Amino acid sequence: MHVLVTGGCGYIGSVLVPLLRDDDRVDRVTVLDDFSASSPRALFGQLGDDTVRFRRGDVRQYGDVESAARGADAVVHLAAITGAASTHDRREETFETNYEGTRNVLNAAGKVGVDNVVLASSCNIYGRAPTTDIDESVEPDPINPYAETKYESESLLREAREEFGFDGVALRMATNYGNAPGVRFNLVVNHFVFRALTGRALTVYGDGSNWRPFVHVRDAARAYKHAALAPDDWDREVYNVGSNDGNYRVAEIAEVVSEEVAPVDVTYLEDEHPGPSYHVNFDRLARTGFGTEWTLREGVRDLRDAFRG
Repeated sequence: MHVLVTGGCGYIGSVLVPLLRDDDRVDRVTVLDDFSASSPRALFGQLGDDTVRFRRGDVRQYGDVESAARGADAVVHLAAITGAASTHDRREETFETNYEGTRNVLNAAGKVGVDNVVLASSCNIYGRAPTTDIDESVEPDPINPYAETKYESESLLREAREEFGFDGVALRMATNYGNAPGVRFNLVVNHFVFRALTGRALTVYGDGSNWRPFVHVRDAARAYKHAALAPDDWDREVYNVGSNDGNYRVAEIAEVVSEEVAPVDVTYLEDEHPGPSYHVNFDRLARTGFGTEWTLREGVRDLRDAFRG
C-alpha cells in the first residue's frame, strides 16, 4: 500500500510515519507538511531508503494536496491548526486550514481514486457535556473554533463518501500526551510534566473539576494505522478513540504529575473561555479489535525519564 499522511511531521505523525514504514503491508509513505507547526526533525531516521517521501505543501492549496495524493491507496489526514483554546483568536485561519483544507483533501482523494480516508477528529467536539459516559450517539456541542471545524469536517467526510464511494472514518481522538519526536507542550499532561520538572507551579484554569479523556500519542498513532490499513474493521462513520479508564478530571492530572514527577503547588485561575468537560465512552472502539496499551502514569513516567536522560 501507499499511504499519504498530511501533517506527517506533527505530533502524531512523527510516531505514525515510522509505524507505517515498518509495516509489511506498506511499501510507500508520502508525508505532506508545510512546517507551520512542525519540524523536519520528525523525519530523523525515516529517509534512509525510498519508502518515506516528503512533499512540502499546504492543505489549503488544492494543487499541493492532489499532487501528493496521486497513487495513494489511503490517506490519513492529520494536518490542522490545533490548540483548541488558542483558536478563539484564530477563527478565520482555523476554518481555512481545518475545514477548507479537509475539503481539499477529500476532493483530491476522490479525484485520484484513493480507497480509504481516515480523518482526525476530536472528542473536544462534545464541549461541556452535562452527562458522563458520552458515546458516539451524543450530539456534539463544540465550544471553540477548533472543535467546530472538526465536527463540520465530519460532515464533509460523510458527503465525500457518498459522492466518491471510498471508505472513510473519523476518529474522535482523546487528548494526546506522551513523548514523541514531534512532542507538543501545549497539551495539559506534557505541559504539567515540564513545569513539575522545572520547579514551577501547575496552573489549572477553572476549578479542575472538568473531565477529559486522555490517550498516549503512540496509541493514537496505532489507531490511525489500524484504520488506514484495515478499513473493514472500522465500519462505522465515527469512533471515539481512547479508553474508559483514561477519563480524568484535570485536578487529578495535577495529582498524578505531582506523585510521579515532583511535588508541586497547584494554582487555580479563572478562565476567560471555560474549557470543555467530557467523560467519554469508548466501547464502540473495542469492536474494531483495537485497544490502547499505555496508562497515564506510564506515559507521565516515560516523559519524565526522557527529560532526565
